Amino acid sequence: MSQKTSQETLYEKDEQYMWHHLKPYQKDQNPMVIDSAKGAWITDIEGNSYLDGMSGLWCVNAGYGREEMVEAASEQLQQMPFHPLSNSHIPGIQLAEKLNQWLRDDYRIFFSNSGSEANETAFKIARQYHHQNGEPQRYKFISRYRAYHGNTLGALAATGQAQRKFRYEPLAPGFIHVHAPDEYHLPSGQSFEAWSLECARMMEDTIKWERPETVAAVIMEPIITGGGVLIPHPSYVKEVEKICKKYGLLLINDEVICGFGRTGENFGYQNYGIEPDIVTMAKGITSGYLPLAATAVKQELYEPFKGEEESDHFRQVNTFGGNPAACKLAIKNMEIMEEENLVARSKALGKKIMEDIQPLEDHPNVGNIRQMGLLFGIELVANKETKEPISNEAIGNMIAECKSRGLIVGKNADTVAGHSNTLTLAPPLSITDEDAEMIVRTLKEVFHE
Repeated sequence: MSQKTSQETLYEKDEQYMWHHLKPYQKDQNPMVIDSAKGAWITDIEGNSYLDGMSGLWCVNAGYGREEMVEAASEQLQQMPFHPLSNSHIPGIQLAEKLNQWLRDDYRIFFSNSGSEANETAFKIARQYHHQNGEPQRYKFISRYRAYHGNTLGALAATGQAQRKFRYEPLAPGFIHVHAPDEYHLPSGQSFEAWSLECARMMEDTIKWERPETVAAVIMEPIITGGGVLIPHPSYVKEVEKICKKYGLLLINDEVICGFGRTGENFGYQNYGIEPDIVTMAKGITSGYLPLAATAVKQELYEPFKGEEESDHFRQVNTFGGNPAACKLAIKNMEIMEEENLVARSKALGKKIMEDIQPLEDHPNVGNIRQMGLLFGIELVANKETKEPISNEAIGNMIAECKSRGLIVGKNADTVAGHSNTLTLAPPLSITDEDAEMIVRTLKEVFHE
């Protein structure tokens, strides 16, 4: 009997020990085991290379293999690897200042590890803020169907994706969901702007039905990303901000995916000219190199937390949140993005790719293509007239065909029933012109064949 190869051993140990994210169990499935990565490309243990059209998990914005970022983290680990932010450290202070520059406003920064934690932090801050402002009854949050805000019990409660919640309920109480406008699925006879404003009015009605004095905040992604890349009409975003101000609600913008240049601006909300009270972020803050997240809170919201009563301060600690090495790496990540003008490149290159793939909308199975910056959603249908979603098997075959040609794309899996039919694409902002051409060429080949 021949000796097992190291690859076979790895696959066996993966089968024995690993529990994969968001993947149904399948015996002997031999998942991709990635060994190395550089630029926009990843290489598995069998030597196959792929252009990572999903930036890992919407996060490797500056691309793989940035030695400057590794060196920044390494130097900090040698100098001072850890200290909790019940005190402070230099990288944390410097990153908080840098984030304010990118936010173009005055925010207080609370560090944690993941987008889920950043949103949990926002919920607790919002409730305590209202309590200490003399409105302790404000505890509810308005979110949207199809949005994703994290996997902890509070963040999952805010999430509007029933398939992610199934068998984990009951979740945290106080979260209410409303319609999000979807340009492709409009009521008959309505324009996108009119339907968007109607959705905003339905949100306002919900706030009134719940009693405005019991509602703490609205949380929304500028673009619903994992739920199908739903890009809102600018009028809708402005109207939601207006509603929040009218009823004294805080506006929480979840920038975990849309932030750090993904949409062609520093943060997604900056495409719409609004000023959120709280901004949550993760993923692209370090380009995925180390875990780090942040909850940015307007300075005026911090004032009630300066009280002298025993419970006036924010009573949350996060052991690894704001790790010095992660903060140092994040600063270097943002400096690279500035030096290489990656935010502007995201806008320009995203527009170019969109122009090149726009003809795919003539394909009988392409219902709609949505794009902002280097963020794309291609909704696939079985019938253009009825807009019936394409089958899971068909979309799985298309993803496999892209992979066989060396391109990794995603889809909005495990979201809501009947809407897992959107191919997603979010490559690193640092992709070359040749990489972009390869993405366009591969998509055209797969759809035409």
